[in-house]
Amino acid sequence: MSGGLKLRARDAEDLKVVSAMLQDSIIPICDLAWLAGERSFVMIANRFKWEGKRAEADGPTPDVDLPYERTNCAVRFDRVDRVSVRGLDLKDRAQMLNLLAVEAAENAVLLYFAGGASIRLTVGSLDCRLEDVGEPWPTELRPCHEGVDAAE
Repeated sequence: MSGGLKLRARDAEDLKVVSAMLQDSIIPICDLAWLAGERSFVMIANRFKWEGKRAEADGPTPDVDLPYERTNCAVRFDRVDRVSVRGLDLKDRAQMLNLLAVEAAENAVLLYFAGGASIRLTVGSLDCRLEDVGEPWPTELRPCHEGVDAAE
């Protein structure tokens, strides 16, 4: 595959870009894993391509023939010492999570999901990599944020 997103975050500013690219990703709980022996937390996200063709066309002259796109994205956080969850049943392997934001905190990375759920990764230092995998596919559905996109 060519042209897929590939990023690395090593500080809070970098992580803001990662958060923006992962916003509205759908993540099955079965695609989350803490690899304690490797000190890594990994996930496969069904990422909405905010930077896609249709998003760019939503300017002054939108082209309704261009679909929005989603793609699978591999995400890896290294140097993870501990993983804590709030508001999630990790045994419900069929549950789908809607990722809202990823934030840096002191010695931690916080992943926030719709419905108030969150994951806290205690890290020695920030090291995150993400890379689109496979080919994107079209979708007519664009995530809508109450109060922000209501007019669209």
